[in-house]
Amino acid sequence: MPRLALNKSALHRETRQLAQYRRALPSLDLKRRQLVAERQGAARALASTTAEVDRLREGVRQQLPMLAFRRVSLKDLVVVREIRLGERNVLGSRLPVLESIEVQPRDYGLLARPQWVDVASARLQSMLVLQVRVRVRQRQLKILQAAVAKATQRVNLFEKVLIPRTQERIRRLRIHLGEGERAAVIRAKIAKRKHGYGERR
Repeated sequence: MPRLALNKSALHRETRQLAQYRRALPSLDLKRRQLVAERQGAARALASTTAEVDRLREGVRQQLPMLAFRRVSLKDLVVVREIRLGERNVLGSRLPVLESIEVQPRDYGLLARPQWVDVASARLQSMLVLQVRVRVRQRQLKILQAAVAKATQRVNLFEKVLIPRTQERIRRLRIHLGEGERAAVIRAKIAKRKHGYGERR
């Protein structure tokens, strides 16, 4: 860190810098608070989607207990054809957004499998859609958590480092300049006294 020059121009520079920091801090803190609100919303959305997954799983368990026997293979019964993701800019953070998902059941012989496989296929399609939504929401939450951490670091940098350090520099400069001014006044008085003393002699 460069050494602080103890003069009036340094005092003006530090005062301007402090004013800039104080102007920037409220907008940084506002952004941090907005990101925190977005993060809370994303966490609620993720919890809601996860709860849907749990409800669907419980419904399948009650409705299709025969799945536990695994005598009928459900492998490759449903496939995800396409997932289309978009992007949403939230206060400078780019969040993935699920625009569409195409899930398709595969053809199977109606006589080769029991009739409840149709119900299982429909539930499996719903489950795949929900699981993709969960992953997208998890990604959104992770990005927002990183953005909140970064914004908090910046607010802390201004509040706990830059502003106090600049205030301390200004205090030191004012003390030094004040002492310099007092010393100049004292020197002037001494010089005046000496000058006056010499004239009387």
